[in-house]
Amino acid sequence: MDVLSLDATDQLKALVAREISARELLDASVARTDRLHARLNAVVARDLERAYAAAKAIDDRRVRGGRLGPLAGLPMTVKEAFDVEGLPACAGVRSRLNRIAKDALVVDRARSADAIVWGKTNTPVNSADWQTYNPVYGTTNNPWNVKCTPGGSSGGSAVALAAGMTALEIGADMGGSLRVPASFCGVFAHRPTYGLVPQRGYVPPVDAAADLDMAAVGPMARSARDLQLLLSIIVASPALSQPAPVELKDLKIALWLDEPSFTIDPEAKAVIVRFAERLAQKGAVVESIRSPAPTAAMMFAFTTLLLAVIGFEMPWLQRAFYELLRGPAKIARAFGAGPFSWAHGALGVTARHREWLEANETRAKFALSVREFFTRFDVLIAPATPVVAFPHNHAPVLLRRLKCSDGRSVKYLEMLDWVGFATMFSLPATAVPAGLTRDGLPVGLQIVGPHGRDSLTLSLAQAIEEQINGFRPPPCVQAI
Repeated sequence: MDVLSLDATDQLKALVAREISARELLDASVARTDRLHARLNAVVARDLERAYAAAKAIDDRRVRGGRLGPLAGLPMTVKEAFDVEGLPACAGVRSRLNRIAKDALVVDRARSADAIVWGKTNTPVNSADWQTYNPVYGTTNNPWNVKCTPGGSSGGSAVALAAGMTALEIGADMGGSLRVPASFCGVFAHRPTYGLVPQRGYVPPVDAAADLDMAAVGPMARSARDLQLLLSIIVASPALSQPAPVELKDLKIALWLDEPSFTIDPEAKAVIVRFAERLAQKGAVVESIRSPAPTAAMMFAFTTLLLAVIGFEMPWLQRAFYELLRGPAKIARAFGAGPFSWAHGALGVTARHREWLEANETRAKFALSVREFFTRFDVLIAPATPVVAFPHNHAPVLLRRLKCSDGRSVKYLEMLDWVGFATMFSLPATAVPAGLTRDGLPVGLQIVGPHGRDSLTLSLAQAIEEQINGFRPPPCVQAI
């Protein structure tokens, strides 16, 4: 039995049954990482001395019959942007390498559950990209095709999961940073309802007291049941309801796939259509829809709110440069510059309070229609990305273009399109694997639920995993 092919739930069962010790499982995880590191570059920082001490203590406690936490002996990694005592949390920025950090709240909770946090996984600079590379740790590669990106910003997390280096991961999501890499690497992720999981100890910003607007910290795993396992440990409130099993035949599902202003690669679309057909065959009512909110106004407000957060985190000199562009940017916007233009970017990162309030008012108005939408549908299923994993591209962001399988060109910032809905309205969204393209690249989708109904999207993800499609290992793991 390859214990690293098991999900966290089954690895924990093996630990409880003493089929393997915590030290042996940690040995296997580190060995797998060493074997694939040169090829993938997923785990970029390690604390093995402390990890082996924790493993020994847990093994000894288990032998004595002592009290153990729900993750006792399970090795796991976390995204590099989370503070972990004894390790850097620089988010790809050299000037932060010498910070002395204490455990982020979610890391502390994982340790309190007796997880063995032994390493950190790569992220782009300031967790602000859908690719994973930075000048400190280099480039992380997709385990399905090393010439492609694994997504971002929790890209190293997704790679470590897919390659069997870890069974659980903690990431974060604002512009799709959980959902995009999960989709590109064929694993599961959950963006919780906003505020459900504390952000304290996530960098940037450094040492912040307040949670960032629209950001969400959440679990990643190789199975839907593992998402719920880890979420139950890192939540801010112990009142999170345990997901009750759902029957597909009892659900009315909105399929958001055809949106004139959004792009979807035809191969990815075909995979999701077949997926939806299987849902219908299992008894679910699946109805195709257009956007639950007017897309143009929604994306304009969403990007304004998102850019305001980015501006808050931005170094003052860079922000001062954008301040100089406000005048020309207003002229460009008057002539029709859209939400993915340089002009909108300059105005967004330097947004005045009135401009933020206007965007927030748009969000509040549309939230009412979204609430009504979820009285007619149980969940919404949509693509998580407009394209599948694409070749590494480190050109300036506004010059990047993505290619669909039919040759169409996609603006890089259109990666925000499908993920913006759940983010803007603080909704739970669970990313699940939907299948593979003809080139063998994963296609993911997201299950979006009503505000606070995390248990519903997680339960549906588990039903889908059991009845339709789940994780499959990438070629680099199959060859081991």
